[in-house]
Amino acid sequence: MGEATHLVLLSMAWLVYFIVHSFLASMKVKRWVESVYPRLMPWYRITFNLLAIILLIIPLWMVYSRPGELLIDWTGYAQWITHFIAVLAIAGFFWSSRYYDTGEFLGLKQVKENVCTVEDQENFHISPLHRYVRHPWYFLGLVLLWSRDMDVGFLLSAGLVTLYFVIGSRLEENKLIIYHGQVYRSYMQQVPGLMPLPWKYLTREQTRHLLDRACEERSAAQ
Repeated sequence: MGEATHLVLLSMAWLVYFIVHSFLASMKVKRWVESVYPRLMPWYRITFNLLAIILLIIPLWMVYSRPGELLIDWTGYAQWITHFIAVLAIAGFFWSSRYYDTGEFLGLKQVKENVCTVEDQENFHISPLHRYVRHPWYFLGLVLLWSRDMDVGFLLSAGLVTLYFVIGSRLEENKLIIYHGQVYRSYMQQVPGLMPLPWKYLTREQTRHLLDRACEERSAAQ
């Protein structure tokens, strides 16, 4: 199989993965399952996560099973710097996970508590990293991704994954607006989406103000 054919198939594998992932994450599909198969809803999140991991094996295998000539090859001091940045990104994942409801993220909480609703159960919150970027895990993932050596297949994959992060973050925020309303719109106006900007972040006072608003809106809705 020629390199061009391999890259086309690799692109198609990523495209299929992105479409399936977005389809299963959509509110429309979740609401359909909720209305037709309500007993399955507690298992939806954990099944979604397992499928996301299993389906990811195919494009990753295509990337790593056929290594090519490196287009980006970090050497010397650059290699040490990129490795250090990657370690910081991985540490950032573990550190920031303390501020997430891991049980809900994995789907274990929904199964344990037999949660049959579509909406996330976690209230609006702002972790330290969320003060600087709305999607810290996407940002850390991009840092980790673009600090690697790259052949043409990896570079193509990195570009496609980056594009999907941009599109996926917009789709995710549509759901967050449904969950959290105007307070999330205000948050979006004050904090950048994927890349931190030195001049655009939340102070501690602004963070407290948004959290107080979220609490008031939640109490009023109840």
